[in-house]
Order: sequence, then structure tokens, then C-alpha cells
Amino acid sequence: MTSENPRNGAVHEAAAAGIPVALADLGALVRIPSIAWPAFDQDALVRSAEAIAALAEGIGIFDSVEITRSAVPGTDEMGQPAILATRAARNGAPTVLLYAHHDVQPPGDDALWETPPFEPTVRDGRLYGRGAADDKAGVMAHIAALRAIHEVYGDDLALGIALFIEGEEEYGSRSFAQFLSDHRDQLRSDVIVVADSGNWDAVTPALTVSLRGNARFTLTVRTLEHASHSGMFGGAVPDATTAAIKLLATLWDDDGAVAVEGLAERDASTPAYTEETLRSEAGLPAGVTPIGRGTILSRIWNKPSVTVTGIDATSVAAASNTLAPEISVVVSARVAPGQSASEAYAAIEDHLRRHAPFGAELTFSDIDLGDGFLVDTEGWAVEVARTSLATGYGVDPVDVGVGGSIPFIADLVEQFPGAQILVTGVEDPHSRAHSPNESLHLDTFRHAVLAEASLLESLNERR
Repeated sequence: MTSENPRNGAVHEAAAAGIPVALADLGALVRIPSIAWPAFDQDALVRSAEAIAALAEGIGIFDSVEITRSAVPGTDEMGQPAILATRAARNGAPTVLLYAHHDVQPPGDDALWETPPFEPTVRDGRLYGRGAADDKAGVMAHIAALRAIHEVYGDDLALGIALFIEGEEEYGSRSFAQFLSDHRDQLRSDVIVVADSGNWDAVTPALTVSLRGNARFTLTVRTLEHASHSGMFGGAVPDATTAAIKLLATLWDDDGAVAVEGLAERDASTPAYTEETLRSEAGLPAGVTPIGRGTILSRIWNKPSVTVTGIDATSVAAASNTLAPEISVVVSARVAPGQSASEAYAAIEDHLRRHAPFGAELTFSDIDLGDGFLVDTEGWAVEVARTSLATGYGVDPVDVGVGGSIPFIADLVEQFPGAQILVTGVEDPHSRAHSPNESLHLDTFRHAVLAEASLLESLNERR
């Protein structure tokens, strides 16, 4: 059973009043360069975890707050520090698991940032900084909503809560599955809220109901035992760069659509979305045409994509008249919802082996696979979430697919098959997550906090 607005809007008011403090706390978190890549300062991740644990302790709602790590399967390494805070449910109330991550992407070239990446800066209604949107805003949306619900309910709060803030999502969630296994009893819940997605636009909330999977790997193309003079042997001996270019070009047809046999597409309708909107949100110049076929959102949500995201080759500055013997590229594929990542990877590897030009030798390494996700939209928690989003934003939510991947959701489904998973977020299409000048739309953050506070209140009243 549920009851509507049992505290007459007090939670909503408390959440709204807490926004300035939440934004100040978010700014403090953004200042910590919590990057999980080993090449960066790992002490920053510890400082970030300690800061979030202190915020969780300060709410006064949890029975236990700890910073903990789990082993990375197949290695002798430990994962990055995660925060786990829990309280037991009372009086027959459900338990909710609130997930976000405190690690961030590397900033890239600092020269491309208008302001320093780890110096939070507000301009034009947005907070700029690495992690301001992805996903420290998700962390603070949880903290701010919990503060509001505790302020109003105090000791009367019956809702069970597990707050799980991961420390290596941007680095592949290497210890995630082991963490779930190690803390299964503490994390077991009826509803899981993953605050790591986005909204339809800056004013319209969204509930993510589908995610593409991912298949990422390094491909090395080798054609020579050693480098050779391009004048002495060019024209008779294939260089690895030419072979790699010819091979990679076979992955797409002339429209830019993926041309790999065995990659599936999902047949599902998509909302109206114009090329003009795509150009604005993606930064597509007027002279560059979109790629693929079908509706634009079907290409992003329901079809596979293949992208070359990195190349190891001789730089322009160091170029000489030499036939390169070997070249390596990183290939990142997105897999349509409903197809397993392993099946998709096998199709891509088979395609590349069959199309290798000049008998080039191919090596595949650093393979990273993650399955997509389709939400069961018939569950009661989905309706509660939609109502809460409408309450928080003042606008009815839209069900959306997302072209990106959150592979660990498959681990959540495996460990907690009975839980209902809600994928929400605080980003809007102009957040530029993973890119220079990442930012958070401040009004979107405010509405996201109000929506999550409403969701927690509704869950608290359910028996």
C-alpha cells in the first residue's frame, strides 16, 4: 500500500532548501581529481572516498558507513575505494539501493578547457568541471535527497537504504562483480536507483529504459618483421598503416552504417528528434553529414556502432620515409540492446580476420565486454519513478534509450534478479560528459534532487 504526500510537501521543501549546501559540497568534490587510471594520483581517489563517507556520516541516517575495496578477479590487485553506507528497513518498508560513482574521466588536454577542469566554475547557469555532471552530481543528488528525507522523517523513517558509491566506473568497474558478491547481504534491495544517465533535455526528465552494450578491444596489424625504406620497397611491400586503413574501412558502408555481418539491431520505435537537434547537441558542423540509416535515435539507441578511439602510429612530427611494420588501434563497438556483447565481439573479430588485406597478421588484446540492458517497464517501481520525476521537474518524464553503456547493470541483474532497476541521471544533452568543458545544468540538478526526494518518500510509505 502507499499513501500520497504524507508530510504535506515537507520533504519537497526540505530538498529545495538544501540545494545551495549540496552545490557547495559538489564543488568541493569536483576539486578532487579522482581518476582511477594508474597513471594518475591514486591518493586523490582515497581523498574523494573519505569526503563522501564524511557526507554520508553527516546525514545521520545510516547504521554503518565504510570505505572498502574488493579484489579484481583474475589478478592480485584490489579495486578502487568504494563507499558503502547501509540502514535496515523497518515496519515492512522496502529497501532501496542508491548507486553513483565518484571516479572521473581524465581531463584530456587542459588547453581545451575554458576554465581549469578541477576548479568548479559557474557561468550561464551551469557548473563547469570534470565530474560536475558525470557522476559527482549523481553522488550529491543521493546525498541531498537523503538529507531531506531524514530532516522530515527522522526516527520515523522506515525505508531501508544502501548507498553504494563506486570508485572505478570510468576505469571499467573491474572489481564491481566481486564487490557485489562480497557485500551481497548489505546490498540486497527491492529497488535499485542508478544515477548515471541523462535526461531528454535541460527541462524534461527521462527514465532510461534501454542501454547498448559494449565491445572494446585493441587490434594490432602487422605486415613486416621490421621497418623498411619506403622508397626502396614501397609499391611492392605493404606497410601496416595502409593495411590497417583498408581493413578498418570495411567496418562501415558508404553511408557510415556498420557493415559487420552478425551484429543485431533492435526493432523499437523512437521519439521525434531532428537533425538540427543532433547538430546542436553533438557539435556537428554544418558541412558534416550524419552517418547511418533510419531515424536518428534508432541509430543511437537501437543499432550497433563501431568507432576507432585510439591509434598507436608514428606521429606527424616524427614521420620519416619508412614503411611501418606494425600499428595498433583501439576499436570501441556499441552493441544493440538484446544482443550479447560476446556474440557481437565474435562477429567483429570474424569480420576483421576475413577482410585482412595482403595477408596482414592480426592480434586482438585488451578485450572488454559488457552487455546492454532493457528495463522491465511493467514493475510498480517504474510508475513510482515516473510520478516522482514529474513531481520534481514539473514536466512528465520521457522513456529513453541511451547509446552509451553501463555494463555493470548486468552484474546487478545477476546478483539481485528480483530487484527493480531504475536508471536516472542529472545530465542533459549539453553536459559534455567525458569531454573538455564538462558541465552540470544547475536547474536540472535542483529538479533531480527534488525528484529523488519524492521517490524516497514514496518508497518509504510503501509496505
